[in-house]
Amino acid sequence: MTGEVLLSWCVLLFLLAYVSLRFGFSAVWDRMSLRRRLSARAGYGREPERGHRRWRRFGKLHSHAADLMAAVGWNVNPGPFYAASVFLGLVGVSAGMALFRTPRSAALLGAMMGLLPYVLLRMRLVSRQLAVRLEFLPAVELFYQCYLLTGGRQIRTALQKTVEERRLPGEVQAVFDQLARHLSLREDDEESLRRFCLAFGHTWADHFASILKVALTEGNPIAPNLKELIDDMRKAQLANQQERHRLLEIRLANFTPALFLGLFLAINFRMSPEGSYRYYVLDPTGRGMLLNALALMFGSFIMGIYLSRRKM
Repeated sequence: MTGEVLLSWCVLLFLLAYVSLRFGFSAVWDRMSLRRRLSARAGYGREPERGHRRWRRFGKLHSHAADLMAAVGWNVNPGPFYAASVFLGLVGVSAGMALFRTPRSAALLGAMMGLLPYVLLRMRLVSRQLAVRLEFLPAVELFYQCYLLTGGRQIRTALQKTVEERRLPGEVQAVFDQLARHLSLREDDEESLRRFCLAFGHTWADHFASILKVALTEGNPIAPNLKELIDDMRKAQLANQQERHRLLEIRLANFTPALFLGLFLAINFRMSPEGSYRYYVLDPTGRGMLLNALALMFGSFIMGIYLSRRKM
């Protein structure tokens, strides 16, 4: 009975951590997006910067987390993110010592639980990049039309008009809306453009951001550059669709280890329920094997995220 209780607590811990983080981050994102839309004109976009200053001493670590959260639309400072990671890491270490009673298992479970918020954040970013990848060309074409209507000078006005047209898909609309708002409210144009590139995650967004940066810093007309970029993107559109299919294949491959583990356990419990229960639940060796399998699956998720980034 003790082994069954321990296994139940282990499974419940993973499920509660995943569900709470997934829905918690989604709720924060939705709420902050709503508040941002309602108070953008009142200068709300400057508020998170004061909270960010307290974390500047972490340097690149702060910038990396802040850029990732901004790229997926979470307009919050990295403090709660770091706190959740540390808390889950400590919970994982405690659960590892209670369930497996070995320092190695405690460290392994603590590392997985501590990295879980970052992995979920990366998975959300990859999902957003896949959603906006094929819609980037129509968005640039719409911006080009709005830029010509403004006389070929006002970048911020053209971006605002592009957003106000409401002709872009949801995710792309949100990314362009975020860029237009940040450029109008913040002084750091380079940071805003960097997060814009991260939200799309491909070289075409980098080229587009470089063109905007030249226009914002030097004030030169960029209509010929935009026209050339659009022509190049139209030529490479078929290749982009093929790359998207490869990225979807990588994401599907991430879930195959979990499927095979579930199938393996189901067959074992079907053929020998009593023996499987004694080995996988009561025996510490069996529980350790399940922990190793979870660690390998966690590693496969990280590898899938890395490969997705390389493909983009």
